Amino acid sequence: MPLRNFPQGVKVFALQAYVRPKERSQLRETHVAFTGTPQKHYYDPDKVILVSDLFSTNTFYYEFLTKDISFVEEMGTTVNLDGEALPMMRLWVKKKSIGVRCTPFVVAETFIP
Repeated sequence: MPLRNFPQGVKVFALQAYVRPKERSQLRETHVAFTGTPQKHYYDPDKVILVSDLFSTNTFYYEFLTKDISFVEEMGTTVNLDGEALPMMRLWVKKKSIGVRCTPFVVAETFIP
């Protein structure tokens, strides 16, 4: 069924519902929490990209395998000055799993006075 209420150009990304753990203390012992805006991976459906702060000028993102994410919490929505809204999520990722952290930057000459 097509989504009609979303403006043109907005990518809808639905995370699978994860079962809430019985005890949070158990989750903290076996997982690490990462917070940001989740997005679909560009070419691999088995991965998730989590952007730390999409509206910041100094942002970075994480990349995780979906099988390593055990629980997802909704953290609310972030809105910028132009009214663009993005959902914030907390992903609980299994300890000792492999993730990628990427920090994009502009290549430029360094100036030494």
